[in-house]
Amino acid sequence: MDIKDFGVEIWMNEFETKCEFNLAETCVESLTLEQLVAFSGKNDAVLSDLMSMKLTYGAIEGSDRLRDGICELYTTQKRENIVSTHGTIGANALIYETLVSPGDHTISVMPTYQQHYSIPQSYGADVSILHLREENAFLPDLDELKSQMRPDTKLIAINNPNNPTGSLMDEAMLKDIAEIARGCDSYVLCDEVYRGVDQQGDGFTASIADLYEKGISTAGFSKAFSLAGLRLGWIAAPEELIFAVSKHRDYNTISVGMIDDYFGCMALDARDKILVRSKAITRENLQILEDWVNQEPLISFVKPKSATIALLKYDFDMPSRDFCVDLLQKTGVMFTPGSALDMEGYVRIGYANSRDVLTEGLARVSDYLKSFDGS
Repeated sequence: MDIKDFGVEIWMNEFETKCEFNLAETCVESLTLEQLVAFSGKNDAVLSDLMSMKLTYGAIEGSDRLRDGICELYTTQKRENIVSTHGTIGANALIYETLVSPGDHTISVMPTYQQHYSIPQSYGADVSILHLREENAFLPDLDELKSQMRPDTKLIAINNPNNPTGSLMDEAMLKDIAEIARGCDSYVLCDEVYRGVDQQGDGFTASIADLYEKGISTAGFSKAFSLAGLRLGWIAAPEELIFAVSKHRDYNTISVGMIDDYFGCMALDARDKILVRSKAITRENLQILEDWVNQEPLISFVKPKSATIALLKYDFDMPSRDFCVDLLQKTGVMFTPGSALDMEGYVRIGYANSRDVLTEGLARVSDYLKSFDGS
């Protein structure tokens, strides 16, 4: 099987350990184990729980406690609709492995996480790209989506909140997409890994798994829960699809780690406290970023409505990779080049790291940009 290089992951692998100010980081500032335990209120019990834990495979699909806790993030999902995975990246890969065969037709938005078009292409699927455009606030054009649908379209892949733009489809738009998919009996896979940190309300937009009978939600603990180190995610989907996925999962996962499952349950029990922290960081830091963009003549953006990232457009003639490498070498600040996202002319910024990293990093970028605007 031949597959295209994974642009973002190759970029991160090459430079993430070489920067001083990581503005390419996409997670809300990661929790320490001490912070997680404090949020849970289990300080005295954790060591006892771990010391008595027999490190076998554990519950194959994820513990009942874990899956029941995940269900509480949805409105209609039950334990039988949930299976644990090795991160959201594992969840997405399992869906494609289960559903997509050579010659199948799928549709993917772009920009998005590269899995959603490169994996089905590698399987020999015919992948149509639904481009998200700045003039539409990086939301899908539903008329264009309708025009791409075929009677045999197997799957539509969307990403909500969107990576890398932070755009957010509301419940009405998700229902419209579901209705379009229903006309061709297609699945809708929605990568919802950034769900939980909307800029308004309780932070949780509607999930496609709750809105459509063939809706598939993939998500995990990396972004809003600040626990990327757990490498723990899940699929929420119709029970018959979970059964089909599990046949493939037996070949590459067996079970998630018992310790990951344990701490995932702890995070779900403490989700209110964790997500209050995450919403405070993302909302305060986005305001800092917006204020910075407004005073930089060479930078513009469509303000995100959710997630932890934004797509910055720059107004000077330089390939995005050259821009990012030069910026890193001269200032220690790391962005992700748009070329790694098939979006040349932009860079992606992660704004949910610590406030000090964000403010000092942006200040250094401002000094760097003066060489382009004649200041």
